[in-house]
Formats: sequence, C-alpha cells, structure tokens
Amino acid sequence: MYRILAIGNSFSEDATYFLHDILENAGVDNDVVNLYIGGCPLERHWSNIERNAADYQYQRNGKKTDRYCSVAQILEEQTFDAVVTQQASGDSGWENTYEPFLGLILDFLKKRTRAELFLNETWAYEAGSGHTHFMRYERSQELMFSRLKSAYKKAAANYGLPLIETGEVIQNLRLFPFFNGDSRFITRDGFHLHFLYGRYAAALAWAKKLAGIDVTANSYLPEVDFMPSEKADPEIIRMIRKTVNETIR
Repeated sequence: MYRILAIGNSFSEDATYFLHDILENAGVDNDVVNLYIGGCPLERHWSNIERNAADYQYQRNGKKTDRYCSVAQILEEQTFDAVVTQQASGDSGWENTYEPFLGLILDFLKKRTRAELFLNETWAYEAGSGHTHFMRYERSQELMFSRLKSAYKKAAANYGLPLIETGEVIQNLRLFPFFNGDSRFITRDGFHLHFLYGRYAAALAWAKKLAGIDVTANSYLPEVDFMPSEKADPEIIRMIRKTVNETIR
C-alpha cells in the first residue's frame, strides 16, 4: 500500500482528484488523503499546526467527507509514504512568503513521519483571469509562471525536496490550441483546473513523480460524475500523457 498525504488547498484538491484511480490502474495499491482549506497558504498551515487546529476537510481518494481534522491527528492515525505541501497560488511567486513557514512545517513533519517529503509547484492563472491576486503579477500569466517557477525551484533546492512540476505541465499544455482558448482553457474558471483534462494532467504528474509510473502506458480514462456528457477525447488524453512524460523529471 502506497499512502499519500497532501497538506494543501483547492489546488491540491484538483491534483489529487484522479490520483487514486490512475495509480490503481497502474497496479499500485494506494490511499490518497488531501487536507483541504480553500486558498490556504504556508503561513496558515504552520499556524494550524502550532494550534493543532482541526480546520481541514478530510478528503480521501478524490472524495470529500464531512470530517474535519488537524494535521497532527492524521499523522497519529495513519502512516504515509509521501507527504506533499505547496504554497497558496497567489503567494507562489513571492519568495518571502515561503519562510519561515515552509521550514517550520518540514521540521514538524520530519519529527512525525518517515514519509518522503515533496513540494508541489502550483500553476499560473489563465490570461484574463479575474482572480484578485492576479494583479500582483501585473495580470500577466507569463510573469506569474516565471516567478512561481523560480520561487518553487529555490525552495525545493534549499531543503533538498523533490519538486512536482505540475505548474510546468499546465503551462506546457497551454501551448496546444485545444487549451489556449480556441476550444477551451486548461482551467475552468481562470485558476482552478478543468474538471476533466486539467485535473487529469495534474494527477498524472503526481503519479509519475511520487510513484514512478509509466504515464504513457496508463490506460485510465478520467470521468466526472457531475458532467456525464463530458467524455475524454482519446487524442487529447494521449497528448496530455506525452506532455506529462516529457515534463516530469
């Protein structure tokens, strides 16, 4: 059993939605837990840990539950092989927002778990996004991506953390006409990922980085229960698999 814990927000919710199913398809028995607070930055994660605040919605294998818990509670109840954290999207391109909180969180985790620790690179907003934090990047997708890529790379290097280059995957997918607005965007609202293709791409990136699966051979086709008319196009799925395989190192 390969057990994954994400301490995150809506962006980790997006990334873990299909992760359990992708890994199952690859023959990896797994359990995926996402501790969710919308828009939660590293500073609040550390404050929650200090106070043992049971403010996180417990999400398991892509499903929401009614349970709320603290980070310490989950680490006491379950063992994990991988723990992933990330900065809130709006703060992702500002290096001074990472510390001292990331270091404090990592010190806490190292004392509580033997899991391998990872950092997830969030993604830039869509051009024209109405997110209130987009003005911090002059409403430029390219500037936001450049800044967050640099900040995550430095943070990962400072602590010797493997970096899941999810943001780079999303940015590379935007090079294809299917995701640059001619047909649709890779996001559904300018910042959260498209329910089908965006979430699939992020989960595939995590599956390769965390479990080392061959994403080009993975036959799982994503489905969204509340969007029954939205069917995955096999050609687009193959393109996503190829992009993830070439991006995630």
